[in-house]
Amino acid sequence: MPEISRRLFGGLVGGSAVSAVAGASAAEAATPAAPGPGASSGPEERPFAARTGTRPGKRPNFLFILGDDLGWADLSSYGAPHIKTPHLDRLAAQGVRFTQAYSGSATCSPTRFSLYTGRYPGRTEGGLAEPIGNRAQGLDPNHPTLASLLKRAGYATALIGKWHCGWLPDHSPTRSGWDEFFGNFGGALEYFSKLGQLGEYDLYEGDATYKDLRYYTTVLTERAVEYVGRDHDRPWLLNLNFTTPHWPWLTEDDEETGAAIADEVRSGNVLGALLHNDGGSVEKYREMVENLDASVGKVLAALRRSGQEENTVVVFASDNGGERFSYQWPLSGGKSELLEGGIRVPTVLRWPARVDGRQVSHEPVYSPDWTATLLELGGARPDPAYPLDGHSLAGYLLRGRGLPERDLFWRVRGNRALRRGDWKYYRDAQGRDHLYDLSADAREQADLAADRPELLAELKAAWERTDRELLPYPAG
Repeated sequence: MPEISRRLFGGLVGGSAVSAVAGASAAEAATPAAPGPGASSGPEERPFAARTGTRPGKRPNFLFILGDDLGWADLSSYGAPHIKTPHLDRLAAQGVRFTQAYSGSATCSPTRFSLYTGRYPGRTEGGLAEPIGNRAQGLDPNHPTLASLLKRAGYATALIGKWHCGWLPDHSPTRSGWDEFFGNFGGALEYFSKLGQLGEYDLYEGDATYKDLRYYTTVLTERAVEYVGRDHDRPWLLNLNFTTPHWPWLTEDDEETGAAIADEVRSGNVLGALLHNDGGSVEKYREMVENLDASVGKVLAALRRSGQEENTVVVFASDNGGERFSYQWPLSGGKSELLEGGIRVPTVLRWPARVDGRQVSHEPVYSPDWTATLLELGGARPDPAYPLDGHSLAGYLLRGRGLPERDLFWRVRGNRALRRGDWKYYRDAQGRDHLYDLSADAREQADLAADRPELLAELKAAWERTDRELLPYPAG
């Protein structure tokens, strides 16, 4: 099968066979405003092609939005049969929808390390925590980040929402290149009381606590609307990190349930209460995702009103695969493991000034690539002492260049994975090695390890070469 056909087939069997027509139509019906500049007038997605010949303009703004534990097919434009996400579907219809985009790891904080540094999480001590769970762990403030490098190049930088790369006093976004921070330091919190995974109040403005007991997603949305609506005097980067739809499973109508969870946290049952194993449902999860979609819609509407929409690069993704109530079909696995369901995530990009709409890309990309891409688009240079593991997508997106042949590498405790082209090497928690052809088997059920032992050995050796470059996990 020719290469393009194989990739196209791989994207389609991954759940993307659902046409963007339905998603775009639903989005436009739910969002009366006219499609933004650069949106295609055609009714269906077409394979991605760069809009070559466009002269570079002024440097763009960057709005990078992360959902939290959002599964690959949890958007209606990615195949969810019961979740309606008109705003995110419309965003995809105005830009590019990626069918084979991956997170940098299978849990929250390592992926954030990979996005903020552009490097494998295992290159830094803080990235070895899966995820970060105590004050001793965190992102070294001396390590260059997406924010610090863009700031050096003249950008204003802000992070709103979930940080999860360490706690005060040693670790904070404002110590790692972000001019402004409003959000939570930990990996989870109760949405009303803001009690987090250390059992303490966890909503901060800068390094000072900020009291607001309203539903957290609402609070973050208001802050993001205010930020993008400002009269900025220079280009800006906003990392907008929602906690939705991460547990506990609460919507704006669940303040009473939230209060009961907060009482449990105060009594000392912190993780047990926040995990909310006795709560949630598919219906509750649907409400949370649809609330996330509406929140993103409000931020995008503010961006449009501000007059900055045309030259703002918007990327929406998830930090890893979904959890208990997520819709992942046809992928196997979920959060914390390196099967496709744990690392393949919904990802869309919109940049009306330079990228046409209603397009779909089946190229494999992942979190560190976005770091390299935004740095190149912003005119910022990576620090040569900290070489990036991601590859810039700017040539692909803007100049019609193909992506270079390269391996995508993942490592977590108990799992290993490497993707080369359509082939994926995977070691499970029992130490068994597997080989999958993702173009024909996105569900990873047809193990070809016995049929292709030489290829398996080659990919395994490649994984181990990269692994030797990384820090070892601490004992225990």
